[in-house]
Amino acid sequence: MEIAVQCQNPTADNNDCVVVGVYEGGTLSPAATLIDLASGGALQALINTGDFSGACGETQMLYQVPKIAAARVLVLGLGTHGKVKDSQFRKAALAAAHALQNARISRVSLHLLDTPVVRRSASALAKILVQAMAEVDYHFDQHKKPADKPQRAFGAMQLIVSEGNMAELAEVQRAAAEAHATARAVAWAKDLANEPGNVCTPAWLAGQAEAMAQRLGIKSTILGPDAMEALGMHLLLGVANGSRQPPRLIILEYWGGAEDQAPIVLVGKGLTFDAGGISLKPADKMEEMKYDMCGGASALAAIQAAAELKLPLNVITVVPASENLPDGQATKPGDIHKSMKGLSVEIVNTDAEGRLILADALTYVERFEPDVVIDIATLTGACVIALGHQTAAVLGNHEGLVHELIAAGKENMDRAWELPLFDEYQEQLKSPFADLSNVGGRPAGTITAACFLSRFTENYHWAHLDIAGVAWKSGENKGATGRPVPLLVEYLLRRARQVA
Repeated sequence: MEIAVQCQNPTADNNDCVVVGVYEGGTLSPAATLIDLASGGALQALINTGDFSGACGETQMLYQVPKIAAARVLVLGLGTHGKVKDSQFRKAALAAAHALQNARISRVSLHLLDTPVVRRSASALAKILVQAMAEVDYHFDQHKKPADKPQRAFGAMQLIVSEGNMAELAEVQRAAAEAHATARAVAWAKDLANEPGNVCTPAWLAGQAEAMAQRLGIKSTILGPDAMEALGMHLLLGVANGSRQPPRLIILEYWGGAEDQAPIVLVGKGLTFDAGGISLKPADKMEEMKYDMCGGASALAAIQAAAELKLPLNVITVVPASENLPDGQATKPGDIHKSMKGLSVEIVNTDAEGRLILADALTYVERFEPDVVIDIATLTGACVIALGHQTAAVLGNHEGLVHELIAAGKENMDRAWELPLFDEYQEQLKSPFADLSNVGGRPAGTITAACFLSRFTENYHWAHLDIAGVAWKSGENKGATGRPVPLLVEYLLRRARQVA
């Protein structure tokens, strides 16, 4: 999809379709007003029929509107004028994208940046529009036979800025470029996560990461079991014991900043399939456990966006990749493994494996002397109970980093919410046989999982994103969401602006 930003009168816009907004009560947006005046009242006539109320997300396609250059005009309901929230604007943007896709329109102009949205600038609205169009445009059908009438991808999208506003034009162009890179990263993260477990193995995931790195000039290093053994990564190796697929540690390094700039390190959980090991999961929805590598996919996608945008930052992504399956060599409940850090861990539940592979990876990244470390993981079902499927959890040992991630998520509508990490929760991880247990019981499961990780992050500023509730959708439209890639990219963009 090509994206352009320009000034254009909607009446002279000759794209396949122009999109203009109408509010409840019949109030026309400035662009809609111009079309209505030029056409002799075509939009007001639609409103007068009572068939279009202007409710948020309502759409009506008009064809061959008199004295309008475009072949189609999509009228989009925006809700109550002056009270439109960003969530409502996103709802309207998604509705418009679906209507355009259903009409099989390839080239479209969006005259929507003049919409007054509470606490949102035109550049922020541009990001919402780009990401909404990309979300609707995404499809994963590589393993299906070709459709008789395949979905038609959006070819070109124009974001229209009011004429004469050159400062806003430049700002929207920047925002659109950032949103486009974010959308590509989200799509790649979805592609990686949607692949089935028989395709997306640790070695395959490492190969995809290497290919991306080579394309963008990112340094890549892939470690196998022998190197992990030499490093003492017995937690990661222990999780992989039950699988015939050898684990991989994926390390990507993007050096876009100054030589003395400490790197931002992203650590993503890469469980390419999680059956739970000996602590076997229920059969219902187990096929969705291919999504247990969404944290790893997000970390890989975020560094891709950083490289494409040429951010003046040093960013490192580390993904421990493994399967968690039961067989005769699999780790058993009650087994004790020693971590790379030297702490012994009693494996009470083999289905609490994500924190184990992350622990060794979080120890490994100390060698980079990081500025901050952010880990991303589909870690706990307790997070879904606490926050549902709308919001990720964030916990950490540095208040400033946690708040920066929350702010980035709020800006890009990929929200996270802080949970406490009080020392008292550490008591639940005590083991009579090892330095700590890998589980702390049912109470505060998301918090105790983060407490476990915190034992391996004492030497740097760290935050943990539990994305178990937001990384994929179940049901008829099941699939990866690409979250929290927008949050991570926005965080990197904000850090880049601080450097600049």
